[in-house]
Amino acid sequence: MVKNATESVIKIRAERGWAPLNLKDLWNYRELLYFLTWRQIKVRYKQTALGFLWAVIQPFTMMVVFSVFFGNLLNAPSDGIPYPLFSFAGLLPWNLFAQGLSLSSNSLVADSNLIKKVYFPRLVMPLSGILPPLVDFCFAFLVLIGMMIFYGQGISIRILALPAFVILPMLTATGVGLWLSALNAKYRDIQYTVPFLIQLWLFASPVAYASSILPQGYQVLYGLNPMSGVVEGFRWALLGTEPPGYLLLVSTAIVIVILITGFYFYKRSEKSFVDVL
Repeated sequence: MVKNATESVIKIRAERGWAPLNLKDLWNYRELLYFLTWRQIKVRYKQTALGFLWAVIQPFTMMVVFSVFFGNLLNAPSDGIPYPLFSFAGLLPWNLFAQGLSLSSNSLVADSNLIKKVYFPRLVMPLSGILPPLVDFCFAFLVLIGMMIFYGQGISIRILALPAFVILPMLTATGVGLWLSALNAKYRDIQYTVPFLIQLWLFASPVAYASSILPQGYQVLYGLNPMSGVVEGFRWALLGTEPPGYLLLVSTAIVIVILITGFYFYKRSEKSFVDVL
Protein backbone atom coordinates (compact mmCIF):
# COMPACT_ATOMS: atom_id res chain seq x y z
CA MET A 1 0.00 0.00 0.00
CA VAL A 2 1.32 3.43 -0.96
CA LYS A 3 1.03 6.12 1.71
CA ASN A 4 0.80 9.84 1.20
CA ALA A 5 4.13 11.59 1.74
CA THR A 6 2.60 13.76 4.44
CA GLU A 7 1.57 10.75 6.55
CA SER A 8 3.83 9.58 9.34
CA VAL A 9 4.34 5.98 10.32
CA ILE A 10 5.23 4.99 13.88
CA LYS A 11 7.04 1.69 14.20
CA ILE A 12 6.77 0.10 17.63
CA ARG A 13 9.52 -2.35 18.47
CA ALA A 14 10.29 -4.17 21.70
CA GLU A 15 13.31 -2.68 23.43
CA ARG A 16 16.08 -4.75 24.89
CA GLY A 17 17.91 -3.96 28.09
CA TRP A 18 17.53 -0.41 29.36
CA ALA A 19 15.01 1.23 27.05
CA PRO A 20 15.65 4.87 26.06
CA LEU A 21 13.41 7.46 27.69
CA ASN A 22 12.32 9.03 24.37
CA LEU A 23 11.43 12.34 25.98
CA LYS A 24 10.83 13.76 22.50
CA ASP A 25 7.78 11.51 22.18
CA LEU A 26 6.57 12.82 25.52
CA TRP A 27 6.79 16.37 24.20
CA ASN A 28 4.93 15.42 21.03
CA TYR A 29 2.07 14.10 23.18
CA ARG A 30 2.00 17.08 25.54
CA GLU A 31 -1.61 17.81 24.63
CA LEU A 32 -2.58 14.35 25.88
CA LEU A 33 -0.72 15.04 29.11
CA TYR A 34 -2.66 18.29 29.47
CA PHE A 35 -5.97 16.53 28.79
CA LEU A 36 -5.35 13.76 31.32
CA THR A 37 -4.18 16.28 33.92
CA TRP A 38 -7.24 18.46 33.43
CA ARG A 39 -9.48 15.40 33.61
CA GLN A 40 -7.93 14.47 36.98
CA ILE A 41 -8.71 17.97 38.29
CA LYS A 42 -12.32 17.87 37.10
CA VAL A 43 -12.98 14.35 38.39
CA ARG A 44 -11.49 15.25 41.76
CA TYR A 45 -14.17 17.85 42.49
CA LYS A 46 -17.02 16.61 40.30
CA GLN A 47 -20.38 16.66 42.07
CA THR A 48 -18.92 17.99 45.33
CA ALA A 49 -20.83 20.60 47.30
CA LEU A 50 -17.73 22.32 48.69
CA GLY A 51 -15.60 22.08 45.54
CA PHE A 52 -12.12 23.53 45.90
CA LEU A 53 -12.72 24.19 49.61
CA TRP A 54 -11.63 20.58 50.14
CA ALA A 55 -8.13 21.73 49.17
CA VAL A 56 -8.12 23.82 52.36
CA ILE A 57 -10.26 21.64 54.65
CA GLN A 58 -7.92 18.64 54.58
CA PRO A 59 -4.64 20.36 55.60
CA PHE A 60 -6.48 22.71 57.99
CA THR A 61 -8.13 19.78 59.80
CA MET A 62 -4.82 17.95 60.08
CA MET A 63 -3.22 21.15 61.40
CA VAL A 64 -5.85 21.33 64.15
CA VAL A 65 -5.27 17.67 65.11
CA PHE A 66 -1.49 18.13 65.16
CA SER A 67 -1.84 21.32 67.20
CA VAL A 68 -3.92 19.55 69.84
CA PHE A 69 -1.81 16.41 70.19
CA PHE A 70 1.71 17.44 69.20
CA GLY A 71 1.58 21.15 70.00
CA ASN A 72 -0.39 21.15 73.28
CA LEU A 73 -0.16 17.66 74.76
CA LEU A 74 3.35 16.65 73.67
CA ASN A 75 4.83 20.17 73.46
CA ALA A 76 6.67 19.33 70.24
CA PRO A 77 9.29 22.00 69.41
CA SER A 78 8.43 24.30 66.51
CA ASP A 79 11.67 26.32 66.14
CA GLY A 80 10.12 29.43 67.68
CA ILE A 81 7.20 29.52 65.22
CA PRO A 82 3.59 29.36 66.50
CA TYR A 83 2.76 25.66 66.25
CA PRO A 84 -0.40 25.96 64.06
CA LEU A 85 1.59 27.99 61.52
CA PHE A 86 4.56 25.63 61.82
CA SER A 87 2.50 22.48 61.17
CA PHE A 88 0.37 23.99 58.39
CA ALA A 89 3.53 25.08 56.55
CA GLY A 90 4.82 21.51 56.78
CA LEU A 91 1.55 20.02 55.55
CA LEU A 92 1.51 22.01 52.29
CA PRO A 93 4.56 20.45 50.62
CA TRP A 94 3.68 17.11 52.21
CA ASN A 95 0.17 17.06 50.71
CA LEU A 96 1.58 18.11 47.36
CA PHE A 97 3.82 15.04 47.48
CA ALA A 98 1.30 12.60 48.98
CA GLN A 99 -1.54 13.43 46.60
CA GLY A 100 0.76 13.31 43.58
CA LEU A 101 2.14 9.95 44.68
CA SER A 102 -1.34 8.52 45.22
CA LEU A 103 -2.61 9.59 41.78
CA SER A 104 0.59 8.65 39.96
CA SER A 105 0.95 5.18 41.48
CA ASN A 106 -2.60 4.21 40.48
CA SER A 107 -2.58 5.83 37.03
CA LEU A 108 -1.87 2.72 34.94
CA VAL A 109 -4.52 0.57 36.61
CA ALA A 110 -7.10 3.37 36.51
CA ASP A 111 -6.65 3.89 32.75
CA SER A 112 -5.75 0.36 31.69
CA ASN A 113 -8.37 0.35 28.92
CA LEU A 114 -6.77 3.38 27.28
CA ILE A 115 -3.36 1.69 27.28
CA LYS A 116 -4.73 -1.37 25.49
CA LYS A 117 -6.43 0.60 22.71
CA VAL A 118 -4.07 3.28 21.40
CA TYR A 119 -0.37 4.08 21.23
CA PHE A 120 1.08 6.96 23.21
CA PRO A 121 4.14 7.35 25.46
CA ARG A 122 3.23 5.44 28.61
CA LEU A 123 5.14 7.99 30.69
CA VAL A 124 2.17 10.29 30.19
CA MET A 125 0.07 8.24 32.62
CA PRO A 126 2.02 8.62 35.90
CA LEU A 127 3.07 12.17 35.02
CA SER A 128 -0.58 13.20 34.63
CA GLY A 129 -1.08 12.56 38.34
CA ILE A 130 1.67 14.94 39.49
CA LEU A 131 0.25 18.31 38.42
CA PRO A 132 -3.39 18.23 39.75
CA PRO A 133 -2.34 18.50 43.44
CA LEU A 134 -0.61 21.77 42.54
CA VAL A 135 -4.09 23.33 42.26
CA ASP A 136 -4.88 22.29 45.84
CA PHE A 137 -1.51 23.61 46.94
CA CYS A 138 -2.22 27.07 45.52
CA PHE A 139 -5.54 27.37 47.38
CA ALA A 140 -4.01 26.15 50.65
CA PHE A 141 -1.05 28.50 50.17
CA LEU A 142 -3.42 31.48 50.27
CA VAL A 143 -4.62 30.28 53.67
CA LEU A 144 -1.00 29.95 54.80
CA ILE A 145 -0.32 33.56 53.80
CA GLY A 146 -3.38 34.60 55.80
CA MET A 147 -2.08 32.70 58.83
CA MET A 148 1.31 34.39 58.48
CA ILE A 149 -0.39 37.80 58.55
CA PHE A 150 -2.47 36.75 61.57
CA TYR A 151 0.61 35.64 63.52
CA GLY A 152 2.67 38.63 62.40
CA GLN A 153 5.18 36.48 60.52
CA GLY A 154 7.18 38.54 58.04
CA ILE A 155 8.53 37.53 54.63
CA SER A 156 12.20 37.86 53.73
CA ILE A 157 14.31 37.44 50.60
CA ARG A 158 14.45 33.71 51.38
CA ILE A 159 11.06 33.40 49.71
CA LEU A 160 12.88 33.52 46.36
CA ALA A 161 13.99 29.93 47.10
CA LEU A 162 10.39 28.79 47.66
CA PRO A 163 9.75 27.56 44.08
CA ALA A 164 12.56 25.03 44.52
CA PHE A 165 10.74 23.55 47.52
CA VAL A 166 7.55 23.31 45.50
CA ILE A 167 9.28 21.54 42.61
CA LEU A 168 11.20 19.11 44.86
CA PRO A 169 8.12 17.35 46.36
CA MET A 170 6.68 17.06 42.85
CA LEU A 171 9.91 15.47 41.61
CA THR A 172 9.90 13.14 44.61
CA ALA A 173 6.31 12.10 43.87
CA THR A 174 7.28 11.58 40.22
CA GLY A 175 10.22 9.31 41.02
CA VAL A 176 8.43 7.21 43.63
CA GLY A 177 5.24 7.22 41.53
CA LEU A 178 7.09 5.79 38.53
CA TRP A 179 8.40 2.92 40.64
CA LEU A 180 5.06 2.17 42.26
CA SER A 181 2.91 2.57 39.15
CA ALA A 182 5.07 0.07 37.25
CA LEU A 183 4.94 -2.35 40.18
CA ASN A 184 1.21 -1.78 40.63
CA ALA A 185 0.58 -2.85 37.05
CA LYS A 186 1.97 -6.29 37.89
CA TYR A 187 1.26 -6.62 41.60
CA ARG A 188 -2.11 -5.16 42.61
CA ASP A 189 -1.10 -5.36 46.27
CA ILE A 190 0.67 -2.05 45.70
CA GLN A 191 -2.59 -0.09 45.50
CA TYR A 192 -3.41 -1.22 49.05
CA THR A 193 0.12 -0.58 50.25
CA VAL A 194 0.41 3.01 49.03
CA PRO A 195 -2.05 4.61 51.55
CA PHE A 196 -0.30 2.76 54.38
CA LEU A 197 3.11 3.82 53.05
CA ILE A 198 2.00 7.47 52.88
CA GLN A 199 0.79 7.38 56.50
CA LEU A 200 4.08 5.94 57.74
CA TRP A 201 6.06 8.38 55.60
CA LEU A 202 4.13 11.31 57.09
CA PHE A 203 5.29 10.55 60.63
CA ALA A 204 8.80 9.76 59.41
CA SER A 205 8.98 13.30 57.99
CA PRO A 206 9.31 16.54 60.01
CA VAL A 207 5.75 17.69 59.38
CA ALA A 208 4.34 17.60 62.92
CA TYR A 209 7.73 18.17 64.56
CA ALA A 210 11.05 19.84 63.78
CA SER A 211 14.04 17.82 62.65
CA SER A 212 16.06 19.72 65.27
CA ILE A 213 14.84 17.22 67.89
CA LEU A 214 17.23 14.68 66.36
CA PRO A 215 20.88 14.61 67.47
CA GLN A 216 23.24 16.37 65.06
CA GLY A 217 24.89 13.10 64.10
CA TYR A 218 21.60 11.74 62.77
CA GLN A 219 20.78 14.71 60.54
CA VAL A 220 22.54 13.32 57.46
CA LEU A 221 20.96 9.91 58.02
CA TYR A 222 17.55 11.55 58.38
CA GLY A 223 18.16 13.24 55.04
CA LEU A 224 17.83 9.83 53.37
CA ASN A 225 14.13 10.53 53.67
CA PRO A 226 13.83 12.96 50.73
CA MET A 227 10.81 14.72 52.23
CA SER A 228 12.73 15.73 55.35
CA GLY A 229 14.87 18.24 53.46
CA VAL A 230 11.89 19.38 51.39
CA VAL A 231 9.65 20.17 54.37
CA GLU A 232 12.40 21.85 56.38
CA GLY A 233 13.50 23.82 53.31
CA PHE A 234 9.95 25.01 52.67
CA ARG A 235 9.64 26.27 56.26
CA TRP A 236 13.05 27.93 56.08
CA ALA A 237 12.19 29.79 52.85
CA LEU A 238 8.84 30.99 54.17
CA LEU A 239 9.09 31.20 57.95
CA GLY A 240 12.80 31.67 58.54
CA THR A 241 13.41 28.52 60.60
CA GLU A 242 16.84 26.90 60.82
CA PRO A 243 18.38 26.34 57.34
CA PRO A 244 18.27 22.64 56.38
CA GLY A 245 21.97 22.49 55.43
CA TYR A 246 23.29 18.94 54.97
CA LEU A 247 19.77 17.61 55.42
CA LEU A 248 18.71 19.33 52.20
CA LEU A 249 21.82 18.26 50.28
CA VAL A 250 21.31 14.60 51.13
CA SER A 251 17.56 14.76 50.43
CA THR A 252 18.12 16.42 47.06
CA ALA A 253 20.65 13.76 46.07
CA ILE A 254 18.17 11.03 47.03
CA VAL A 255 15.42 12.71 44.99
CA ILE A 256 17.67 12.75 41.92
CA VAL A 257 18.56 9.07 42.36
CA ILE A 258 14.91 8.05 42.84
CA LEU A 259 13.83 10.10 39.82
CA ILE A 260 16.46 8.75 37.42
CA THR A 261 16.08 5.13 38.48
CA GLY A 262 12.30 5.50 38.44
CA PHE A 263 12.29 6.67 34.83
CA TYR A 264 14.46 3.78 33.67
CA PHE A 265 12.65 1.15 35.73
CA TYR A 266 9.33 2.35 34.35
CA LYS A 267 10.58 2.28 30.77
CA ARG A 268 12.02 -1.19 31.24
CA SER A 269 8.71 -2.45 32.65
CA GLU A 270 6.67 -0.71 29.96
CA LYS A 271 6.78 -3.58 27.44
CA SER A 272 4.76 -5.84 29.76
CA PHE A 273 1.99 -3.36 30.67
CA VAL A 274 -0.50 -4.52 28.04
CA ASP A 275 -0.03 -8.15 29.08
CA VAL A 276 -0.52 -7.65 32.81
CA LEU A 277 -3.15 -4.90 32.90
